[in-house]
Amino acid sequence: MDNKNILIVGGSSGIGLELVKVLSENYHEIYVGSRTADTLVEIPGVHHIPMDVTAETLDLETLPKTLQGLVYCPGTIVLKPFQRLTIDDFRNDFNINLLGAVKVIQGCINLLKKSPSGASIVLFSTVAVNTGMPFHASVGSAKAAVEGLTRSLAAEFAPRIRVNAVAPSLTDTPLAQNLLSSEEKRKASADRHPLKRIGTPQEIARSAAYLLSDASAWISGQILPIDGGMSSLRTFK
Repeated sequence: MDNKNILIVGGSSGIGLELVKVLSENYHEIYVGSRTADTLVEIPGVHHIPMDVTAETLDLETLPKTLQGLVYCPGTIVLKPFQRLTIDDFRNDFNINLLGAVKVIQGCINLLKKSPSGASIVLFSTVAVNTGMPFHASVGSAKAAVEGLTRSLAAEFAPRIRVNAVAPSLTDTPLAQNLLSSEEKRKASADRHPLKRIGTPQEIARSAAYLLSDASAWISGQILPIDGGMSSLRTFK
């Protein structure tokens, strides 16, 4: 695809960092909004913007005048029985997963509209929206809101800006380290998936890169499940 200006929020860790690496290999101009930048030092063509998505306002003044892509990666994994979840747990999940995305998109929408070739926004949901899972009430609710935002904005911004979301299952990232902290936990998590393994951040990143690319130019308003078959398959032996 042609070189593009792309903002990746949460691009210094996990799936976001892998996406930065994938896109930088194609010589795109990458802007990363995150709290830290240590992991970005050796990646060419990357501009860091200090950013805390929970702040009341975001400073986006150093972005270029035009953006062709925007990816919002920050997420949470707070898994508790419903009766142990607090209102603050719900509030924090919505603040990071939904409201952070809203603030970034509102701050960038005019830059995206200026792209003469159109633009693409990619958000992140979770398999736990489409497939009910115990202990996911808070994050599942927040990510369901992200899916609603995805479809609503895809309709509102058409035809100039496409909006899609990726819905992964458990992926081997720092965010999930507590769920994968032993071989027993890793095996149990892998066995719950029809494909019998945990997803890699590289696999999820490549899916997001596809949704940013011209190869997906006729895709908008979709939730792409990259989940080892979790959301749609049942295997019987």
